[in-house]
Amino acid sequence: MNNQNPKNEINRRRFLQSTAAAGIYLGLFGMPKLFANEIMDNNAAEITNVKLNNGVKMPMLGFGTYGLRGEVCQQSVADALSVGYRLIDTAKVYGNEEAVGKGIKQSGINRKDLFVTSKLWVDDAGYENAKKGFEETLTKLGLDYLDLYLIHRPRGDVKGSWKAMEELYKAGKIRAIGISNFDSNQLADLLSYAQVKPVINQIETHAYFQQGEAYNLLKKHNIEMEAWAPFAEGRNGLFTNEVFTQIAKKHNKTVAQVNLRWHYQRGIVSIPRSSQKAHIVENLDIFNFKLDKGDISAIEKLDLNKTQFPEWS
Repeated sequence: MNNQNPKNEINRRRFLQSTAAAGIYLGLFGMPKLFANEIMDNNAAEITNVKLNNGVKMPMLGFGTYGLRGEVCQQSVADALSVGYRLIDTAKVYGNEEAVGKGIKQSGINRKDLFVTSKLWVDDAGYENAKKGFEETLTKLGLDYLDLYLIHRPRGDVKGSWKAMEELYKAGKIRAIGISNFDSNQLADLLSYAQVKPVINQIETHAYFQQGEAYNLLKKHNIEMEAWAPFAEGRNGLFTNEVFTQIAKKHNKTVAQVNLRWHYQRGIVSIPRSSQKAHIVENLDIFNFKLDKGDISAIEKLDLNKTQFPEWS
């Protein structure tokens, strides 16, 4: 993933700032109330957990930090935690682990109540390098342990990396270990030698790339699926898609909330990212409505069955 803004992408902030969209948005939300010093919908609910295959519980909805840096990242993390998020996702290659750690500290939330994920980058692949990379991540975050550590990409000495992560897991330095961006063949190879099964595969998945085969395979192996781009970063006009706008209007919700609810009902963990407080709060408010069969069917028809991030592939 990168920070490019393709021609077919619409920025959600600009969309909501337009006169018509803003009117719809405010009409959908009605009269809000304050919760944890932030505006919340009247029916906001607690985030549901999923039990991973090792028994550890993980929030189904979290806060992503890709593309956030410095003070903006720190404040965004603190804001997310203040309104109820408990899952925070970062990675070495994001270059923001220190800022994420400061945001966690700023929030004042008890460490045991948090679920913090980071990822091992390609440069740290291999047994010795992975252990060193992990310790650097802990130091930058200012934490004593991680809740989840992932191999970010299946490159280099994956077997050595996994062995190191298994040892860190058994030593109690990581509560759960997993993978990211692994395809079916790469997953099969890992499972052929893994002593500890990965709990999750964090991959690109959204309405335009629904990953049906990967979804079924991961379910078969009791490995959770996590979406690193639940909105496809707005690419291909997702925020103005007529199917989503109609479903949003029907449920008195926003397009973003419909998308996140769709992921949730599929049993997929999502980590939307935003530096805007209003969006951070909006993304949290998905547990007080349900998409019906007609909604699900309409969204399924949007699948293009191809990545929207060719530069990442």
